[in-house]
Order: sequence, then structure tokens, then C-alpha cells
Amino acid sequence: MTWSFLWTPDRLNYEHMFVILTRMALRWARAETEGGGTLFPDERVAERHVGKGAYAGMEFLHVNARTIINTVPPESQMPFRHTINPYRGCSHACVYCFARPTHDYLGLGIGSDFERKIVVKVNAVERLRAELRVPKWGGDTIAMGTNTDPYQHAEGKYHLTRGIVETLSRARNPFSILTKSTLVLRDAALLAAASERTEVSVSFSVGTLDRSVWSLTEPGTPPPDRRVEALRRLTAMGISCGVLVAPVLPGLSDAEDQLREVVEACADAGAVSIHGVALHLRGTVRAHYFDWLAGARPDLVRLHRGRFQRGAYQEDAERERVEGIVRAAALRCGVTGRHRYRDEPKVPAPAAERMPEAGQQLRLL
Repeated sequence: MTWSFLWTPDRLNYEHMFVILTRMALRWARAETEGGGTLFPDERVAERHVGKGAYAGMEFLHVNARTIINTVPPESQMPFRHTINPYRGCSHACVYCFARPTHDYLGLGIGSDFERKIVVKVNAVERLRAELRVPKWGGDTIAMGTNTDPYQHAEGKYHLTRGIVETLSRARNPFSILTKSTLVLRDAALLAAASERTEVSVSFSVGTLDRSVWSLTEPGTPPPDRRVEALRRLTAMGISCGVLVAPVLPGLSDAEDQLREVVEACADAGAVSIHGVALHLRGTVRAHYFDWLAGARPDLVRLHRGRFQRGAYQEDAERERVEGIVRAAALRCGVTGRHRYRDEPKVPAPAAERMPEAGQQLRLL
């Protein structure tokens, strides 16, 4: 189940959800640094690997996670209780990314470090296998993509998300994925098979179809029209897919015709839920974004300063305008806002099937 499946207006709005996700990401980062100052105070803690070939210019910091399933505090009001994030940092390099400050807590910068120095939890699949077989684990839905993209560039090298999906599918444990990457198509057959065993959904983030805006603000992501095509292909395979039109950027992607264009394309591709989220800028992300804006689009600085004069959020009227345009366009296209799942009942996997083979190890590819 994705956020869009569980969300209803009387429970949580999407902007509030992203605020909570920011706080959660920072809390997890703080927890990982307790007692050590940084996550990797010396080479014995983080094994550094310099990217080569297709990964040139990147650095991968191999770490062993103590746990891989993160439990969301009950007071957070999030529409899911558990998350998995096999990577920290993200080569998608979205200028507005709310997760950037997590690198600060790791002793790294929130700018180019966040984009080029990727923390890889190399034992993620092994930890998941172990944690799923703990008797108290109840088989709750696990959300992926709540911090950084599980299908970012590093996934092509490490295959951790694939291993996690395989493990959750084997255990018949429901899960959701939020991504901007077409790399998810590599695992299309696996996701389709998993959806026969448990509840599975994929949501794509598509903030605009304007390639000039895309290349300016999300330089490391696949083009948005390719994401829409990936949505179409997954839907054709019976995988329930939704869309977040997010974040909607002032002066760049917030015109009504731009928003309708995204909604109509995604609805035509088979999206079963579509929701819009206006840009918000919390903490150090605000300064990072405004520094970028001053260099990339100085003509929009005045507009942004006016929109964010009260702090991290735009005026309520503007946020409601964006959400309303997307909601109305989605309804006109017949998108109900709820994910579809197969009618056949899902049964828990037998205990023996949920147990990994003894001595099975994670293989880095």
C-alpha cells in the first residue's frame, strides 16, 4: 500500500506527510551517529569505493546497518508504520530534496556530497531476512522511497532493492515503492509476481512533463515522459501504480495547464491515484534551494521570496490551489484515488518459506 492508498483528507495531507518524513529522516540520521560523532569516523567503519565506468565521479560508502526495518513513531500520524531505506544520499540530485540534511548528520555536505557520496547498507538484504523471521514481526506493510530513491543509480550496481523485493515477496509481506526512476522496470516481472502473493504498489513522482524544468531541477533522474511510460508498462502487467505530482515549483511547474498535462498523461497511462504537493522548504534545504535558484533562475528569486516569506511553506491559498487543480483534473480523468489490488485473498507464507537458507550471503554485483 502506498501513501496515496492509505491517505484520506481527514487523516493527513501530503505536505504534512513530507514534513513528518523530513523529521523521521533526521531522527534516523541522529540515531546512527550516537556515540560516534559521525557514522564513519574512520576507514574501518565505512569502506570507501570509488565509482568507475558508468559510476565515475561517485563514491560509495559501504556500511553495515544494525537494523534495516525502521519503525515510524505512532505519534507521527504517517499512513505506514515501517520503512526501509537501503541507501543514504541520492544521485538524482533534485535541488529541493527534503532528505539532504541527513548527510549533514553523517559529517557530509548536503550539496554535492549528498549527490555523489552514497551510503550503501551492504547488509540490507541479510538484515531484512533476519528481521522478518523475528516472532514479533507482524507482517505490516513496508514503505520504500521515504528517504532517498530505492532505484537511484547505485541500485544498478548493488541490487539491494531487488533483493529486498525478492525477500518481501517470498515472505508475502506487503510493500510499496515510491520512485522517480525507470530502473524499476528491471524488476517488473519480480514486482508482478510479488503482487500475486501480497499487496504491492508503486508510485512515481512526476512533478512536470516540461523537459527544460526537469533537466534544471532533477538532473540525475530519467526524463518525466519516460517515467510515465514506465507507469504504463507496470500497469499493463497488473501492478497497481499511483503518481505524486510533486513538488510543484513556483514559476516553473505550477501553471494550471502544466499540472493538467501531467495528470492527463498519468491517467492515460493507468495511474489509479494522483495527488499534487506544492513545494515546501524546511531547514537547511531552504538555503540550498535559494542559492541554486539565484544562479539558475535569478528571475524567480523575488517570486520565491514572496511565496516563502512566512517560512517553510507557501500561503495556504497557493497550496490549496495546486492540490485542487490536480484533484479536479484527476477526477475528470476518472482517477478515484485508491489503489486496486487483485481480488484473490493473500495468505501468509508458511513459516518454513519465510526462513532464509542458513549461511546465505548478500552478493554485491
